Amino acid sequence: MNNEKKNQQMPMPPRPAGSNQQMPMPPRPAGGRRGPGGGFGGPAHLMMAGQKAKDFKGTMKKLLKILSRYKVSFFFIFIAAITGTVFSIIGPRIMGNATTTITEGIMSKIQGGPGIDFTALGKIILTIIVLYAVSAAFNFIQGWLLNGISQKLMYKFRNDISEKIHRLPMNYFDKVPHGEILSRITNDVDTLNNSLSQGLTTLVTSVITVIGVLFMMLRISITMTLLALLILPISGFVVSKVIKKSQKYFRQQQEYLGRVNAQVEEVFSGLTIVKAFNKEAESSREFAAKNDKLYESAWKSQFLSGLMMPVMQFIGNLGYVGVAILGGYLAIIGKIKVGDIQSFFVYIRNFTQPINQLTQVANMFQATAAAAERVFEFLEAEEEPQTVENPLKTEGIQGNVEFRNVKFGYYPDKIVIKNFNAKIAQGQKVAIVGPTGAGKTTIVKLLMRFYDINDGDILIDGKNIRDFNRSDLRKLFGMVLQDAWLFNGTIMDNIRYSKLDATDEEVIRAAKAAHVHHFISTLPDGYKMVLNEDASNVSQGQKQLLTIARAILADPKILILDEATSSVDTRTELLIQKAMDSLMKGRTCFIIAHRLSTIRDADLILVMNEGDIVEQGTHEELLAKGGFYAKLYNSQFEQSA
Repeated sequence: MNNEKKNQQMPMPPRPAGSNQQMPMPPRPAGGRRGPGGGFGGPAHLMMAGQKAKDFKGTMKKLLKILSRYKVSFFFIFIAAITGTVFSIIGPRIMGNATTTITEGIMSKIQGGPGIDFTALGKIILTIIVLYAVSAAFNFIQGWLLNGISQKLMYKFRNDISEKIHRLPMNYFDKVPHGEILSRITNDVDTLNNSLSQGLTTLVTSVITVIGVLFMMLRISITMTLLALLILPISGFVVSKVIKKSQKYFRQQQEYLGRVNAQVEEVFSGLTIVKAFNKEAESSREFAAKNDKLYESAWKSQFLSGLMMPVMQFIGNLGYVGVAILGGYLAIIGKIKVGDIQSFFVYIRNFTQPINQLTQVANMFQATAAAAERVFEFLEAEEEPQTVENPLKTEGIQGNVEFRNVKFGYYPDKIVIKNFNAKIAQGQKVAIVGPTGAGKTTIVKLLMRFYDINDGDILIDGKNIRDFNRSDLRKLFGMVLQDAWLFNGTIMDNIRYSKLDATDEEVIRAAKAAHVHHFISTLPDGYKMVLNEDASNVSQGQKQLLTIARAILADPKILILDEATSSVDTRTELLIQKAMDSLMKGRTCFIIAHRLSTIRDADLILVMNEGDIVEQGTHEELLAKGGFYAKLYNSQFEQSA
């Protein structure tokens, strides 16, 4: 880091003890806080921690374009903000009149006069109450309207992101960590919500307050106003220096916050593996290192922004002293009244506070732009086309599949499928075998268009799969993966996932065909039993049977089994084989298997190695050749023996 030496010069407080002992949850995004008012200049905390946007103007234009949909609501928000602010500005002047009335009444009483005019004083107090009540009412209206807009906007962003995820190509998720995507959905959208709901109102009210208060101060005394304004350049200089110094630490803080979140998500998702290999201490050390960096940058950013309040209070108090002396002198010579001094002090406070708030808003909009830019980057990421012009229909598809000179690589410079050719007839049971990394799973991913091929053609019934809409194409397939995926919900809902309009009877028939009905019936709640988040309350083999039942319910034309029996015992494997035998009748089936004993009855075996088909034929034919397949089979047989 370029600033590493500079960073080390600032004394650091001791890090909280025990941070290396266990892995704590990541801290919330640190941000400044609005300190109490006081002193000429008051606090100027940076309210939002954030990094600068690469294209601030462009991002804000996009955001304003979206906000323009709510222009009618914004009109009423601005009217409410202006009205509420104006009423609150008038209040101190009338309050000063009350002080003057009391002071003059006391002096009159001392001189033998009638004393305090309580009738006039009562009217003044009633007027003040009404003014502040009206101001509060308008502030409530603008807050209510703005909160509604911000929540609608956040709803739209989260909804757009959710829909965008389904339109992105699979290679996007190969490049971007899942924690980074989650951070955009949660942290960045929340930052937008907070900064918009606070920043827009603060911007309007602060500008109006500065103009209105300055006008009222000039009405009381031009001389006192000029003296008060002399302090502003000093305050502005201090604020700009601190912001410039602290901004780099805010950027570092946001960066390390993302790293901490990514590691927490990664470790929690693989907690079983971490524990199995006794890596708790190593994981904690890695987390502590990143957390130390986050702590260091967060502490420095907050320390620097926190310096502003005491410094500004000191400068402000000097301003108060000067204004008090000058105001007292002007009151003695009769230029102003005693109540005017009180009003002026209130106006000083009301004048400097919005200036500091405008500084906060400037930093807040930087955070807004940075968060919005990250959200827009995600929403504008290149999508895979979901539909085609004049798409082919899937009605009448029989399930004949052909691969013609297929070439594919996850990265342009790393081709994994070099020249794949195969022709599979309707209803054939095709096994794809080969060593790890040969490209077996990649072939079926290409068939379902999870990825698009670099060159060649994939045909179904002689029709190029690129001529189908993706959603229509995938309706032709049923898939059972090695990693059985089930969601947090009932067993009934998990099986029905492949056909949402299926009746309970259809679900039960599919479960019976998958030989899992008996197991479900023994559960306390049967089909209504709720699977937990990772479905750990059922065994791996039972999970696999449930996913097979889900595939059976879909009644696909083409069935893909990717190591479907690799995670089950021999008895369960026999049950699956029986279910598969009936399921495969009349369907084109692709079976990816490591255990070659399970695919001996396949109609066609495609033997892959390094992205190409090196042999193809039936089990007996391939054994008779004594080639690559025979070596694979015999090596497994010897291991089993």
